[in-house]
This record gives sequence, C-alpha cells and structure tokens, in this order.
Amino acid sequence: MIDRLSPPMNHLLASQLVDEFISMERRFIQRDWEPAELDGGQFAEIAARILYHLDSGNLNPNKGHGDCIDYFENNQVSHKLDRKDVGSIAKVLQSIYKFRSQRGAVHISPRYSPNHMDAKYVMEAVRWCMNELLRLFWSGDREEVAKVIRELLQFDVPCIGLFDAEILVQRTDLTIEEEVLILLHFGGENGFSRTCIGKYVRGSAPSITQSLQRLQAGNKRQVIQLSTGHFRLTDLGARRIRLELADKLLLQ
Repeated sequence: MIDRLSPPMNHLLASQLVDEFISMERRFIQRDWEPAELDGGQFAEIAARILYHLDSGNLNPNKGHGDCIDYFENNQVSHKLDRKDVGSIAKVLQSIYKFRSQRGAVHISPRYSPNHMDAKYVMEAVRWCMNELLRLFWSGDREEVAKVIRELLQFDVPCIGLFDAEILVQRTDLTIEEEVLILLHFGGENGFSRTCIGKYVRGSAPSITQSLQRLQAGNKRQVIQLSTGHFRLTDLGARRIRLELADKLLLQ
C-alpha cells in the first residue's frame, strides 16, 4: 500500500499515515477510547503535512498542522493541488484536530473522560479522510484501490491468533456459526476455502457444513460462495458482525 502511495506522497509520510491509521483501528476495536481521540490529532498532523508537501512541493516533516492548513487555504500562493478535490479533506482534518482540544484530550482535564461516542466520531472522520486520500493519490488500478479501502475498513480481529501458518479463533464461548462468521470476517474479500474453514473452525465437519448452509440460506444470505470455491461474508454478514458480534471479536 505504501509503495502505491509514494509517489506521489513522500515515503516517510505515507508510512506514518498508514501506521497511525492501523494503530487507531486496532485500539478502537479493543474499546480503548482515549487513543482514538489523542491519535486522531496525530493522524490529522501527518495528513496535513502530506497535503502541504503535495501542494507546495516543500517537504517539512515537522511543520505544524495549522501552518499546513493555512498554506493550503491561502489564495495568494500558487497551488499544485485542485483544492476542489481535496478541500473537504482539509476541513475534516481541522475538525478532528480541534475536536480533541475542545474535549480536553490533549491536556488532562477533570471534566474529560474518554467515551465511545467521541471516539467513534473521530474514528469515522479519520476513516473518511483515509478513504479520500487513497482515492485521490493511489497510483494503480481503481478497482484495486477500492478493494484496499474495503479491506482497511474491516475491523481488526483481536480474538484470532496467527501461529506460524496456523490460524486459531481463541474464544471458547462461540457457537460454530459465530466462529465461521468471525473467521470469514478475518478472511476479508478473499475468504477461505471449505478445507481451510474445516481446519480452522473447532467443530465437526457436519456442524460446519450445516452452519455454512444456514448462513447461505435465503432467510440469512450472510455468506456467499465465490467462483473460486471460497466462502466470504456478504454485506449482510458484515452487518451482523458489527451489530451482534463486535464484542466477540475481542479476546475473552
């Protein structure tokens, strides 16, 4: 991903942007609300520096967020970027950066307590900015970037462990159907073959087959079998993960 963003982005800034985004996603799904608000400001700083660099041609990895945005919005200088394309990104970055200060997330405040609603607002704003930056500056096939965006917006799955070539769903309180859903959520757009599902889901072959059949049935339609033979989640399956199984993505 970083190689597809740099160029046009500076490689270091692109690396920082992706690392910050992934770190925020992981902490958010673990219900650690404070980092989303603090790290949202760091994401905004990095993204603002990227806009400044692409717009001015000057690379300054330490330039402040406000200075970067001020340059971008200055009508007295010659701009390289089409500000109609990226102007909304700059405004959302400003809102992220200001929000964390107004909520007291920068300095300890007796009136401030990190909470889900604030963190969700910041996280959704960061996701939107990341989506737009990929859409505008990805150097490659548009369908490929669309796939990357969809993959990025998938939840991380802390309850799934990778041990060499082995994948293990580490919760012991899941039904077979739930375990299949969570495994396919982890599998993303490529999904898993029936052989892999049978290998990684801790259940009997008949119970796994029955679960897959129920999930594909017309009254659910939460799993689909691709032309490759692999199974993957549908949008309805992803919705069930978000609404019903988000807590079970965590380690017990």
